[in-house]
Amino acid sequence: MFSFIKNAFSSRDVRRRILFTLFVLAVFRLGSHIPVPGVNANVLDSLATSGLLGILNTFGGGALGRYSLFAMGVSPYITSSIIVQLLQMDIIPKFTEWAKQGEVGRRKLNQWTIYLAIIIAYIQSIGLSFGMNQMSGLGLISNPTTTTYMTIALVLTAGTMLLVWLGEQITRNGVGNGLSMLIMAGIVAQVPKEVYTFVNSMLIGAGDKLTRNVLIGLGIILALLVMTVIVVLMERAQRRIPIHHSKKSTGARHMAHLPLKINSAGVIPVIFATSFLTTPQTIIGLVNPNPDGAVMQFVSKLFNIQHPYGAVLYTILLIAFTFFYSLIQVNPEKVAENLQKQSAYIPSVRPGKDTENFITQMINRLSGVGAIYLTVIALLPIVVSFIWKVPGNIALSGTSLLIVVGVAIETAKQIEGRMIKRRYQGFLNL
Repeated sequence: MFSFIKNAFSSRDVRRRILFTLFVLAVFRLGSHIPVPGVNANVLDSLATSGLLGILNTFGGGALGRYSLFAMGVSPYITSSIIVQLLQMDIIPKFTEWAKQGEVGRRKLNQWTIYLAIIIAYIQSIGLSFGMNQMSGLGLISNPTTTTYMTIALVLTAGTMLLVWLGEQITRNGVGNGLSMLIMAGIVAQVPKEVYTFVNSMLIGAGDKLTRNVLIGLGIILALLVMTVIVVLMERAQRRIPIHHSKKSTGARHMAHLPLKINSAGVIPVIFATSFLTTPQTIIGLVNPNPDGAVMQFVSKLFNIQHPYGAVLYTILLIAFTFFYSLIQVNPEKVAENLQKQSAYIPSVRPGKDTENFITQMINRLSGVGAIYLTVIALLPIVVSFIWKVPGNIALSGTSLLIVVGVAIETAKQIEGRMIKRRYQGFLNL
């Protein structure tokens, strides 16, 4: 680990990218402490601790608990990207055409993703402000008028788009994985507070249950270590499909392999599933602002991953997004087309459509294992909290662990790739 860090900082380009990323993360943390004008965030202490609000607060590094500039996080942009990707699947022909145009089409789709994200962020900001003001007993917003709600929504939308821009800067000029890095930074920033809350609730005032609570705490620490090892192994595991070349070009190997990860989607399904839980509750909050109503009670349970209803919905979303995003990450049609152009083939499989079907079938099989793995890691802490009534935000630890470890592995791979590229450039310059 120390040698890796030393080698990374020995490269001028990698060092510059790491320092730039740290600077952007510092800006993100600073913005998380800038409060929105006209809001009394002190009334949110009892609200932004569990359920959906706990998810947003954890991913935003406590920004929602302070109702700061970045209170919305990047969830509107993620929701927008999900919608645009779904619309590319022969729903809107223009989007489907752009998806096949390479870089030019990708830029057009990104523009529409941003436009849609602004609309979603503004609507979601109004709904969140209105709903949380109702839940706080009309104590969140000092002057709850239409103009005030629209102004607060404008500020929160600007904060979300600023986060999206900062994430793009990390992707272009930093170490990569911009939005994922911001989410990981928000989770890591909450760790000290969560640990203090957990230890305080387990030890102080335990009385006769002190020994039991200590054993549970040690068991949870051991379980987190085991889960971390499992996540690292599963994120690096892959199925290698042999590839043969019918003609050997200069510098090309006659035999190679096509690596397919068991979890091709990475941590994206986890981020998608948690972000997807925010929009429906916002819409329901606008339709039925009464938090004590039957509809709001059901919605609160359905979109609360600490409740059985929410856990079931979260599981369904995880599995669905794992299969969906795996096919997007590894496009079987493009892979089969590229193999055919390179005069390469999979043994016992015909080139073209048969190769595409074979790769699709293989991805679906691997995605099944990946979906089970993601579901177990994400839901195991929730089950533990149900059985032993563990206090604190332990139910979010599985989701947070998947994101932190997954993003850390991907970031390390990108840094290592840039270091290898630098060594090759040095060799060519000799």
